[in-house]
Amino acid sequence: MKRKRPNREPDAVVYGIHAVSHFISRFPERVLKLLVAEERQDQRLSRVTDAAAGLGLKCQVAPREALERLSEGGAHQGVAAMIRPRPMQNESDLIALLDNISEAPFLLILDGVQDPHNLGACLRTADATGVHAVIAPRNRAVGLTPTVRKVACGASETVPFIQVTNLARALRELGERDITRVGTDGDAPDAVFDADLRGRLALVMGGEGRGLRRLTREHCDLLVSLPMRGTVESLNVSVATGVCLYVALAQRRTGGDG
Repeated sequence: MKRKRPNREPDAVVYGIHAVSHFISRFPERVLKLLVAEERQDQRLSRVTDAAAGLGLKCQVAPREALERLSEGGAHQGVAAMIRPRPMQNESDLIALLDNISEAPFLLILDGVQDPHNLGACLRTADATGVHAVIAPRNRAVGLTPTVRKVACGASETVPFIQVTNLARALRELGERDITRVGTDGDAPDAVFDADLRGRLALVMGGEGRGLRRLTREHCDLLVSLPMRGTVESLNVSVATGVCLYVALAQRRTGGDG
């Protein structure tokens, strides 16, 4: 009888000078391999390799084509790292986080964001504003791809990213924990600036194009909009997320929750 291999997340990739520098400085023990393009030798790249050497990490010279494959055609800037990712987090991890948190929860929920650049930007802003966790559905949404990690500039490793199988059920459970669920909708009569975003909060943002799904909208306690004074009809989801998170942060700082 064959012994089953233990479940293990596949190795992941971080690429780009800033993202790799941040990762090796914070998590050197999780770097499996560091690759540097043989065609590139300059001061910016030297700072990365010198920092790696100081941490006892060896750099392996590789052809540019190898880095392009690892970065899936992204702007790798001549460096990429194979890393051991954090274990995927799910509903159980969310419950554990909420049970152990010592302050009012501040959560970001993304209802089906599919563009890795948008997810990376949302994670970066979530880190900057002190969000405790980002929650997203496991299906029909982007996960932690190499592009997400690059755009997030390290936030993909510092902000818990929790993927749930049923977003409506997760929202219902948050409501049962007295967490106010505030969704964004372009047709909502109330502006985000007028909403109370202090206390136990889950900010719910829709995916690209379609916004919030019906079930997601129905599980929100309040819907708010971003006033649009110009000619464009809507904002990019990562921009809208940034605006809403900082509105919430401003209120939470003055209200004693931040």
